[in-house]
Amino acid sequence: MSTVIEQAVQARMVASAPRMETVHATLRYDPKDPFAVSMAFPPPATLEGVEVSWAFSRDLLAAGMDRPAGVGDVRVRPYGYDRTVLEFHAPEGVAMVHIRTSEVRGFLHRSQLLVPSGGEHQYLDLDEDLAELLRDAI
Repeated sequence: MSTVIEQAVQARMVASAPRMETVHATLRYDPKDPFAVSMAFPPPATLEGVEVSWAFSRDLLAAGMDRPAGVGDVRVRPYGYDRTVLEFHAPEGVAMVHIRTSEVRGFLHRSQLLVPSGGEHQYLDLDEDLAELLRDAI
């Protein structure tokens, strides 16, 4: 049985207006996908009015707390002493959120206890993944 880590965080949405709206988001880590984390936003926080989840590299999240990281759809960077900024780039536009760095560090620490960095490959089931790909090809 796999243990999944889910942590609620308060994300402050950065808009063009001077105020920032706080929304509840969820960071998630599943050892079945050991290289990735995800961040889910509830329906009221999205343009479509449905929950939206972004998956990205756990290493990207860790690196972005100390220095700007990422060049693709998800970018992470520190902001001041106690905030981390996540930028989510989509065809509809860019969403920027601030979250407390201490919450990110706590989440990453818990994920490291499950799957230490550098040991992710030990949690991959390549035989099952290959079998699934072949099933889909038939």
